Amino acid sequence: MRRAPTRRLTTALLALSTLVPLTLTALPAQAAPTSATATSAAASTADPYADDCPPHGLDPALVARLDEAIARTQAETGVPGVTVGLWFPGRGSYVRSTGVADKATGAPMKPGLNMRIGSETKTFTATAVLELVDDGLVGLDDPIAGYLDGVPDGGNITVRQLLEMRSGLFSYSADPDFVQALLSDPTRPFTPQELLAYAFRHPNVFAPGTAFQYSNTNYILLGLLVEKLSGTPLADFIHQRVTGPAHLRRTLFPTGAEFPSPHAHGYTDQTLTGEVADTTDWNPSWGWAAGAMISNLSDLHRWARVVATGTLLSPATQAEREKFITVPGFDGAGYGLGLFDTHGWIGHNGSLPGYESVTMYLPEQKATMVILLNTDILHDGFEPSTLFAKAITSIVTPDHVYELPAEG
Repeated sequence: MRRAPTRRLTTALLALSTLVPLTLTALPAQAAPTSATATSAAASTADPYADDCPPHGLDPALVARLDEAIARTQAETGVPGVTVGLWFPGRGSYVRSTGVADKATGAPMKPGLNMRIGSETKTFTATAVLELVDDGLVGLDDPIAGYLDGVPDGGNITVRQLLEMRSGLFSYSADPDFVQALLSDPTRPFTPQELLAYAFRHPNVFAPGTAFQYSNTNYILLGLLVEKLSGTPLADFIHQRVTGPAHLRRTLFPTGAEFPSPHAHGYTDQTLTGEVADTTDWNPSWGWAAGAMISNLSDLHRWARVVATGTLLSPATQAEREKFITVPGFDGAGYGLGLFDTHGWIGHNGSLPGYESVTMYLPEQKATMVILLNTDILHDGFEPSTLFAKAITSIVTPDHVYELPAEG
């Protein structure tokens, strides 16, 4: 059965895929992978963290198991192309790209390709807000109404509650008229104010702080908060205060549909007809502070450790960020201030039409995992990125498996 596009969008469009119930989508047949590239630490000298890993790389038996698991998961899910990066200081590293980046030409997936990262954008927006907390310009428990007008119940919704998804504000991406507008012309631009208008015509879902619900509206407001307090466009602030200091040279907050080459083509069934479409040139402005950014494997490798360890923040503010709130019904998972924790892995995932990603750091082992896909088409009710992450962590960190449930 193929879901109606509005149903798919209202439950998952750009949402944190692992924290939103999903339903079944029929998966179209995909061409067999046409290429594969694997590198060990000995061949990864261009990576900024290559010196963390010994030159002999991972144990060959472990590499063989990873190769098999990735190939099996790709065959089961029909994902066109996938890149996986794993780094284990003292043990080795693993980087593999398989399949195609462009189904029309057969161009291979490669580790250096730029990718849209969807809701991983929230880690950057949240970091920007927390830097302003460190600057003394805003308090986590300040009401948002003290900074931005027109927010329903804004006098009782705090900055912290926006960051941790406990504001109760309706998510604009669940509004049917928004879904229709986006899918009728996915190349059109949206302004933050237009997005909030879709949200604010609905009543709040619950009283602030009383429950958890993932809402993109929260992060649109946080992006506007950064602009209000800094006097700088959000994209510029993130470049100057977040990606620049973190030395992320290939991470971009686009202002429109720009997508620097080389990049992978993305494929989705989130269309008005339910047919699979190429989303490469869709305009991600509708995601803005909640999901518009672009990055690549090397930058996300670096970012995983930066964001999980608080390199850009004071220890006190990072400690606030890591107050993970258990999400009911999701055993072993919690959400903090723009980060989630699943069985010890800390980071975020991303999903928007055509692309998915997972960027995680395991503090116990100082290990990093990055997964990049060029489709968001579900398989048996699961985001494909979740299936890859579970298969991989079951092998490399069996005591810390990235596992989140599907809809019952």
